[in-house]
Amino acid sequence: MKEFEHKRRIMSRYDQTAETYDKQYLEEQNAKIRAALKTLTFNSGCAVLDLGCGTGLLFPHMKRKARMLVGLDFSRNILKQAKKRAADNILLVRADADYTPFRNHVFDSVFAFTLLQNMPNPAKTLDEIKRVSKPGGRIIVTALKKSFPRETFLAMLRESRLEVLGLFNEKLKGYVAICRPFG
Repeated sequence: MKEFEHKRRIMSRYDQTAETYDKQYLEEQNAKIRAALKTLTFNSGCAVLDLGCGTGLLFPHMKRKARMLVGLDFSRNILKQAKKRAADNILLVRADADYTPFRNHVFDSVFAFTLLQNMPNPAKTLDEIKRVSKPGGRIIVTALKKSFPRETFLAMLRESRLEVLGLFNEKLKGYVAICRPFG
C-alpha cells in the first residue's frame, strides 16, 4: 500500500503541474535528450519506449528515427500535454512504469528520463525496463545528481545487471546513462 500511495502522490503532482511542466524543465530535459542522442543511431524499423514520457519532449527528436514510439506515463494530465507532440507513429499509454502492458523483449530502445527518482523502488523499475527491452537493446536512463550520487547510480545499474556503455553529465543536473542488459 505504501508503494501505491507514493505513486499516487507523484501522479497527483504531475497532474497539477502538467500545463507548466515545459516552462520549468524544457531546457534541462532537452539537454539530457541531446546528450543521449549524440552517441546513438537508430534503424528506421525500430520500436522505442519512452517510459515516463511526461509531456513528450523526446517525441520531436525521435519521430523520424523510429517506426514506432510508445510514450507511457501514469499521469492523465501530463499525457494530454504529450498528445500535442504526438505524431502518427507515436502511441500514448497510461500505465504504471513498474507494470507495463507489454510482452517481454518488445523494444529496441527504452528511454527513462527523470523517472527513477519518482519511483518507490528504482531497482524494480529497472527490472521492468529490462523485461520489455530486446536482448542487446539500449536502455537510456537518467538520474538526478541530488537523488543519486554518481557511484550510487552506477552501483544501482550494475546491480540491475545493466552494462553502462556511456555516462554523461556535462553541465546537467543529472546523469544520462546509455546501457544494455547483460546476457
